[in-house]
Amino acid sequence: MLVVSEEVREAVDARRPVVALESTIIAHGLPRPRNLQVALELEDVVRQEGAVPATIAVLDGRPHIGLGKEQLERVANDDGIRKLGHRDLPLAVASGASGATTVSATAQLAALAGVRVFATGGLGGVHREWTVTQDESADLGLLARTRITVVCAGVKSILDVPATLQRLETLGVAVAGYDTERFPGFYLSDSGHPVEWTLRSPGEVADVMRAQDALDGPESALIVANPVPEDEQLDPELHARVLAEALQACEAAGVTGQAVTPFLLSHLVRHTDGASLTANLAAVRGNVRLASRIAAAWAGA
Repeated sequence: MLVVSEEVREAVDARRPVVALESTIIAHGLPRPRNLQVALELEDVVRQEGAVPATIAVLDGRPHIGLGKEQLERVANDDGIRKLGHRDLPLAVASGASGATTVSATAQLAALAGVRVFATGGLGGVHREWTVTQDESADLGLLARTRITVVCAGVKSILDVPATLQRLETLGVAVAGYDTERFPGFYLSDSGHPVEWTLRSPGEVADVMRAQDALDGPESALIVANPVPEDEQLDPELHARVLAEALQACEAAGVTGQAVTPFLLSHLVRHTDGASLTANLAAVRGNVRLASRIAAAWAGA
């Protein structure tokens, strides 16, 4: 059922470094035409580091692992591209739908294709006021049962970060800071919460991946939390003020469920004059670069 590009298939078979990339940022996370420019730029970052990019999406009911330029253009420009979590994959495949993959869907499809390393921006997690809404991202449950290494800038700062970290611990998902003792806050270098483990090099990350396999434990993920550089983060005071305003606006508008995250992120972009988007892209670039180096260390390059 999977359509694996020739380049990705050959790299996986030869144990050369491959990095999975999600497509939601292309279809739903950025304005046109910047979305396509960023998609091509991220793939180029992977190639500069000697790895093969595997951008993932579902096209006409077929999950694709590795997209050509025309396929990337379709994901970037087609108004009919849906947003697909892992629960949506059977429905999309059976109905012949096309969609961009979120963290959970990308991780599942990457693992099925034999791709071990995945770079993204920020993970989903436990939403604020979880005790009332019971709103938790599907990313967490999927990562608890999928053997993949995810390089991210923490979880989205609009979420309940300490509750998310606690939930990851409960689910048995390993979390390590990359060259930091603090858990990053997506737009921010420091969410205000510590990490228990720190890894200092791509080789150390690859060693943990090998230990996961040797121990033959539950098929859970390894999260490598890589902070955005301090000089590229969103100003913390601006972030705190605008996020508080966004939360109030969200409640006043009666926004609930899956609509909460895009509402809050859009508010942050508008009311920081695009600075939150700039910080987001800086984080993604750094994560893609690090993921490529981890993939190379994992492959023994």
